[in-house]
Amino acid sequence: MIPIGKLSEATGVKVPTIRYYEQIGLLPQPGRSAGNQRLYGRPAQERLAFIRHARDLGFPLGAIRELLSLSDDPDRPCAAADDIARRQLRAVNARIDRLLALRAELERMVEHCARGTIADCRVIEVLGNHALCEEDHAEEED
Repeated sequence: MIPIGKLSEATGVKVPTIRYYEQIGLLPQPGRSAGNQRLYGRPAQERLAFIRHARDLGFPLGAIRELLSLSDDPDRPCAAADDIARRQLRAVNARIDRLLALRAELERMVEHCARGTIADCRVIEVLGNHALCEEDHAEEED
């Protein structure tokens, strides 16, 4: 059993984040020492490492909750986990497409810069009028 600071060091997850994951139910509430210090075993460390890796891959907390639930039932078919991963892949691809559009628009803005005054600045002009953009690169609202 290790205290929260050692768990943080072992997983690379900050202490406040560990507490938050406990608060929202991604991590079970830990046992306590006689001095009321949180103590974590190997299963908590493995679960936190799972969460950390999923976050590194961009999975939202809701998807991580689903994946953890699936991992708690190892005899279940993995189709649901595949669906979650495919959903994340679609989200990543959409983000990449958006970033590529952003890059292209920024390159276009910079290329058309006349290096004159702000009154004639293409960057300021395009930022002030989204209709001047070649592609719709606005972030979609949830």
